Amino acid sequence: MTKTRHSGGTTPQAPRKGAGPNERGGALVSLTRKAGNGAPAGVGEIRHLGLVAALVLLCAAGLITEPENFATSGNAVGVLVLAATIGVISVGQTFVIIGGGIDLSVGSVMALASVWATTVATQSYGPAVMAMCAILVGTGSGVVTGLLISYGRMVPFIATLAMLVAARGLAQRMSDRRTQLIRPENDAIEALSTTKLLGLPLLVYIFAAVAVAGWLLLNRTTFGRRTFAVGGNREAARLAGIDVRRHTLLLYALSGFCCGIAAIIIMALTTTGSSTHGDLYELDAIAAVIIGGTLLTGGRGTITGSILGVLIFTLITNLFILNGLQTSDQLIAKGVIIVIAVLLQRRGLRSPA
Repeated sequence: MTKTRHSGGTTPQAPRKGAGPNERGGALVSLTRKAGNGAPAGVGEIRHLGLVAALVLLCAAGLITEPENFATSGNAVGVLVLAATIGVISVGQTFVIIGGGIDLSVGSVMALASVWATTVATQSYGPAVMAMCAILVGTGSGVVTGLLISYGRMVPFIATLAMLVAARGLAQRMSDRRTQLIRPENDAIEALSTTKLLGLPLLVYIFAAVAVAGWLLLNRTTFGRRTFAVGGNREAARLAGIDVRRHTLLLYALSGFCCGIAAIIIMALTTTGSSTHGDLYELDAIAAVIIGGTLLTGGRGTITGSILGVLIFTLITNLFILNGLQTSDQLIAKGVIIVIAVLLQRRGLRSPA
């Protein structure tokens, strides 16, 4: 992005019509830095160290309150398995929020994908088609939402809220409000949770693969740089040559894609497809992303922070279960953590860089 000097200062202008790739690339890098990806060195690492410290404190609390049950390999694996579904959804949610949006429909879309994949007609084609169906349904739902937001000019909150209601209703209609069991001949889906490699179920490796792929996409590709630019300043990103509407559509499609993968994981864990799957998952995913340091206003965030946020919330749930505390107490604790995280974000934004 070039600047033209006037008597009153400088004003940003779009690259000239015949600008070469180097000039446009320089403008994109500049936008990315202003959006938050170019934060002062060490800021992200310090934030991540704080999250790691929180995990250590939670582990210490577990060792003190329930040493016999907490400090076991089975419990550690259980925490990772519990984190897998929300973790995959949180990766997609991270991209959407960094891009300046929000997706409230992730839990309902996951439920719809699980129901569609476990219908009698779909199961007759085998586990591979079931998995592909879940991914296609999730991605398709994300595309519909993205179209409403980017080309229909709907507010993300309203568009995703509408998809939340519609997807849950369609899932209930398809399943007639009944839980659909996976047939024995399709036990390859269940094998994702029962088959272990180096002591860990395969679905944990799926979670890890999605997290690594998300990190690479966000930090090592033009798509990631454009996501930061769009979330930081949509108009400046447009002037820099980014097709903001198309990129927004792709962000919601990516979120739906992650919901499809999460549907496969939940089917493997429960051996069912149900319209009740994913209830309040959107709140858990958004909370994990916020805890991880992603700004709700867009333009800044990391996949690493979101994954650490998922692990923190999962450990909290695990500790409450081991100590026999009620679900209502868990929700209160999570709500307090979310408020504290948002207040810390606002304080960080006010402080000088």
